[in-house]
Amino acid sequence: MAELTGSEILAKALRNEGTEDLFFLMGGPMLLAEASCIKEGIRPIDVRHEQAAALMGQAYSRLLQKPSVCMAASGPGVINLTTGIANALIDCAPVVAIGGSAPIGQFGRQVFQEIDQVALMKPCTKWADRVHNLKRIPEQVNIAFQKAMGGKPGPVYLDFPGDILYGKIPEEQVDWSLSGRPLLNARPMGEPGQVARLAEAIATAKQPIILSGSGVIWSRAWDELRQLVEKAGIPFYTTPQGRGVLPDDHKLSFLTMRSAAFREADLIIVIGTRMNYIIGHAAPPRFAANATIARIDIDADEIASSPRKVHIGIVGDCKMVLQQLLGDIDKRIDAERFAPWRKKLADGEAAKRGAPGANKPMDEAPIHPLRLCDEIKNFMQRDAILVVDGQEILNFGRQSMPTFAPGHRLNSGPFGTMGVGLPFGLGAKVAKPDKQVIVVHGDGSFGLNAMELDTAVRHRIPVLVVISLNGGWTADPNRDKPGRDLGYTRYDKMAEALGCHGEYVEQPDQIRPALERAQKKVDSGMVAVVNVKTDYRARADTARFADYST
Repeated sequence: MAELTGSEILAKALRNEGTEDLFFLMGGPMLLAEASCIKEGIRPIDVRHEQAAALMGQAYSRLLQKPSVCMAASGPGVINLTTGIANALIDCAPVVAIGGSAPIGQFGRQVFQEIDQVALMKPCTKWADRVHNLKRIPEQVNIAFQKAMGGKPGPVYLDFPGDILYGKIPEEQVDWSLSGRPLLNARPMGEPGQVARLAEAIATAKQPIILSGSGVIWSRAWDELRQLVEKAGIPFYTTPQGRGVLPDDHKLSFLTMRSAAFREADLIIVIGTRMNYIIGHAAPPRFAANATIARIDIDADEIASSPRKVHIGIVGDCKMVLQQLLGDIDKRIDAERFAPWRKKLADGEAAKRGAPGANKPMDEAPIHPLRLCDEIKNFMQRDAILVVDGQEILNFGRQSMPTFAPGHRLNSGPFGTMGVGLPFGLGAKVAKPDKQVIVVHGDGSFGLNAMELDTAVRHRIPVLVVISLNGGWTADPNRDKPGRDLGYTRYDKMAEALGCHGEYVEQPDQIRPALERAQKKVDSGMVAVVNVKTDYRARADTARFADYST
């Protein structure tokens, strides 16, 4: 009678759930589980810090709209996952985190790395549980995957004590009945009366806008959103993480008029995103006080807890609700109704883009971050996956570097975690190896997970990393911020020492040739780093996200 260890059961269960890639950092008591996953044909990608494993999983999930798996050793290993897992929670990404822990039989005896990891993970996840019975491992693994993707996606955690992982059981006693059960992936429709109210609101509005977020990506509703925008003739905007659901150069995208559109719209249709600080809680003065607010979201709690009154709330899957809405607007909406509104935004956009100096390249040295962004914009492929991480470079890049494909724009999201860039880029490249992946980093944020260059080299994950080297954290014209200065580190030399191709740039006209040389190396399978010295005084003028007043 063959016996299986808990580790072997776990690996088989993960394989049954469709797991193809595993992001992890080796260590006890997970070594046998990791080895068993490899035997099951799961690709092992071991990292230099557990935080990076969780972040890679998040990007992987966003690009493929399915759960990813990360794994860590007990105690500090699991705790190191929490930053990435918390970021996934706030960003609604279905990462399945698995951690080893102290043996159940020795709980309370202060054994090696004993701490209540389930309690630590509960605030960072949708669901956290511990395995106590080898027979039920396949069931609990399937439940973890179901929880991660059910309703609003999010991360989950499953705790495996050492004596469960190394315990043995006859193979026929394992309950495989739920293993590999298809994910529910429910697509609830909206209440028809509310959908009809929204259609009527569109029919009577004069200056409507659509504001969409990641919910459109998770429900793969970009075709329906495009049809709504084009049939109704409504200008659209997205959250930073929701970029690409419609291409940024779409004729109804007026990026430079975002503030004016928010302020003057009389109907704001919020689709698949939270009304959080990213959009100023949709509150005055950023948005009109008398505007009608409509929300479409799969999470009823999101609508119920809106910080501003929602006049039309529709609980449902974005794809299904938009299909319903399209049926209604076909009967009553004339796209020409909003022609004056579109012309107003288009004229404003043209005036801004045609202003003296608006499109003039900045030829000064030190290089302005906008010049760097402009060079990347003109160099990148149309369907490139663009990851941006940092402070000034993130803010400068938000409007200056476009995205044209759904989900192909990644940044730290609403949690604002620094250091996501390189791990996100690696997770994205693993998910979509045929796509160009460009990671644009600030030098401060790069330092947080810089050793993942080693991970990229060892596992042949060829990405292009561009660093805006402004000598420290944020811009500082007066050089008076405590802890700001980091110096102008030659990260290109560091990259070369790790086996990457490195480039160092100080003059604007050197940027494009350096990018082209670096991309050739990437195309040959190498990782490349282009380190660009930028102006430490260049401060991006953006809306304040944090308010520390009482």
